[in-house]
Amino acid sequence: MSLNYKRVGKGQPLLLMHGLFGSLDNLGMISRAMRNDFDVISVDLPDHGLSPHTQGFKYDAYAEHVLHLMDSLKIESFYALGHSMGGKVAMHLALHHPHRVSKLVVADIAPVKYTPRHNAVFKALTSVDLDSVSSRKEAEAIMMQHLQEPGVAQFLLRSLGKDDNGKFIWRFNLELLMRDYEHLSQEIAHPHPFTHPTLFVKGGNSNYISAEHRPIINALFPNAEAKIIQGTGHWLHAEKPNVFAKIVTDFLTRN
Repeated sequence: MSLNYKRVGKGQPLLLMHGLFGSLDNLGMISRAMRNDFDVISVDLPDHGLSPHTQGFKYDAYAEHVLHLMDSLKIESFYALGHSMGGKVAMHLALHHPHRVSKLVVADIAPVKYTPRHNAVFKALTSVDLDSVSSRKEAEAIMMQHLQEPGVAQFLLRSLGKDDNGKFIWRFNLELLMRDYEHLSQEIAHPHPFTHPTLFVKGGNSNYISAEHRPIINALFPNAEAKIIQGTGHWLHAEKPNVFAKIVTDFLTRN
């Protein structure tokens, strides 16, 4: 499988991985902010964006596809940064292939099992009849019957595209993500910790990382530090991109 990616900048290789329902464009502001200091590789994870769809969701399979991309680019060692689901892929990569990941940045996710928190999103997405909907505006109005925040609908609509016949399609593999959601929510574990420098960045208003997760994080990532960006939620990198980019750059360039 060949993943879709964009590569800009120069310096140490930095791999960027987006979250659930997203694409590489979600981290575009971060890529632009960091391309002067790093060789930035932004990737569409499997079942998302313009990357191929798979038959089943597994973090180890996602990680292997990402490593295959880095191998094809002849990149042996790299910094890994992932947001949300992409953060879990990044943690899996670091724990299972520590010789490949020299530093790890995890944005607003912990290596724990989460209870379902996307039921409303799935209802919103499945309520849109792609065979009959005639515009993005119409799709948004249907989705907003199930969503509280217009920003969530706008985010999801970024993955609404058209096929060769002009019919609307979701670029992410909605059927698979719904079917395998339990696998997507699972914890990230490994018998041996990742001992390289690690940074967890939390949105101040987000509940994805809590104090009760700290012992699990410390056990798996004993060389981890944490930063909180106040006034942001789960989409901290989009809400305060300059602050996020500076925190990450300071961490990655520090000896």
